[in-house]
Amino acid sequence: MTGAHEGDPPAEAEVGLPHDGAGAGAGAAAGAGAAAGAGAADDGSAASSASAGDPAEAVPGSEPVPDPGSPADVGLAPEVAVEAEPDYKDQWLRTAADLENVRRRARRDVAAAEGRGIARLARELLPSLDNLDRALAAAEGQPENADHHLTDGIRLVQSELLAALGRVGISQDAPAGEPFDPHVHEAIAQAPAPGLASGAIVEVVQPGYRIGDDVLRAAKVVVAA
Repeated sequence: MTGAHEGDPPAEAEVGLPHDGAGAGAGAAAGAGAAAGAGAADDGSAASSASAGDPAEAVPGSEPVPDPGSPADVGLAPEVAVEAEPDYKDQWLRTAADLENVRRRARRDVAAAEGRGIARLARELLPSLDNLDRALAAAEGQPENADHHLTDGIRLVQSELLAALGRVGISQDAPAGEPFDPHVHEAIAQAPAPGLASGAIVEVVQPGYRIGDDVLRAAKVVVAA
């Protein structure tokens, strides 16, 4: 019994061989796990650094956000367009000229309106003046009024009326002896007139009136044949 036990390998040696193989496998497994963990850690740190370094690649599809602390953006301000100062003197001159034109136009319009009003009133008064002249001529032709005491006073009133018309620019036109002008005279008849050239005005039947250079009413005349 004793000899058989002595010839066999020691019990510890037989038990120790399988124990050494298991330990080697466990060590290899532990080493592989550690290496895998280290690789994963390296991959995570690389991805983290990549995401921190490039914001555009961190979130696909999103707009890049500029870094406020980047040196390229420090000290730059947005450009502001500077408007040119207006020419106030030129504007004042233009405004003054426009105002003067308005004043001149207003004065011209007022004068034209005043002239039209005066002409309209004079046209309404002219028939009355004609009738007054005819009445005075008829009264002066009466034998009992040979001294013209009454008609002389009425003639003064007639003269005052004509002077009032003259102060507003209306003048009487009695062109006896003047050449006939169809623009300002109205011929109603022709008559022989010894000593007068043909076309001269022989008689004024109804005096005419003018307002300035305009004919208010043409004079009715008899023209020499």
